[in-house]
Amino acid sequence: GVGMGMTAPVSITAFPAEDGSFQQKVKVSLRIPSQFQDSPPCPTDDSIKIEERQGMTIYSTQFGGYAKEADYVSYAAKLKAALGSDAAYQKDSYLCNGYDPPMKPYGRRNEVWFVKE
Repeated sequence: GVGMGMTAPVSITAFPAEDGSFQQKVKVSLRIPSQFQDSPPCPTDDSIKIEERQGMTIYSTQFGGYAKEADYVSYAAKLKAALGSDAAYQKDSYLCNGYDPPMKPYGRRNEVWFVKE
């Protein structure tokens, strides 16, 4: 029953299929606002979990526009190509991040993150 408002980024964990497309399974993560960090409200929906994301080192690329699945897949492929075969990162998933509300038409920021191993 507590309204927390929207936070940024909205982070989607993608689990790529062999062809690079998203599998049916994705995980959407939202940051809990600072004033609720010490004592977050308990979810009433069993599919919602509160998790603490540990610090991480990432490889990242940024792009603009209204991001669709195809954009994230394309930029993930570009990031993978730029890193080459020597970079050690988690291959079974990556994070797709959007920073802007839907009504912001210009100057949008999206990122793809590969988590360094």
